[in-house]
Amino acid sequence: MSRYTGPQWKVSRRLKFSTLETGKDLGKRPYPPGQHGQRRSKISEYGQQLQEKQKVRFTYGVNERQFKKTFNEAKKMEGRQGENFLFLLESRLDNLVFRSGLARTRRQARQIVAHGHVTVDGKKMDIPSYRVKPGQTVGLKEKSKDLVVVKDALEAKVERADFVDFDDEKRQFVYKRFPERREFLTDIKENLIVEFYNR
Repeated sequence: MSRYTGPQWKVSRRLKFSTLETGKDLGKRPYPPGQHGQRRSKISEYGQQLQEKQKVRFTYGVNERQFKKTFNEAKKMEGRQGENFLFLLESRLDNLVFRSGLARTRRQARQIVAHGHVTVDGKKMDIPSYRVKPGQTVGLKEKSKDLVVVKDALEAKVERADFVDFDDEKRQFVYKRFPERREFLTDIKENLIVEFYNR
């Protein structure tokens, strides 16, 4: 299954979860899309697990193969598999560009990275799925620091994640540490995703 590129708001409404993390996508119509969107339907245990998995997958904009591969990598790490899985997704380059405020959405962050505007430790990096390690510095190429989309995103940013140390002047940030579980996606029940893959 390829990466989803359709309307993000429609997905958020179907899952009843803001995949953009703004809440705007559920503001006007907080019910599923389509003619029968407002009908109540009981969801099975499998349906709940699948829905939780889809919430995370669409939030990070990852295709099914990448998602499963990351999940299997989390299995090999010490600690709770569900939490480790989310930490790995949170460490993706496109996600950190979004968290730092250099892009308004993860899709925009992905595009900025893919178009070669981003550097990691001073070297150009155009792979959105690149996993940033704590202590690494992520910035923009000199020519890219005045991009209109970046300026707009920085003006619109209200707050940043605590695990990102942003330098406004240089328009770069240091990924200080892995996030703590309480710092992101607190509505997600990662244990249901573990159950989904281990069923």
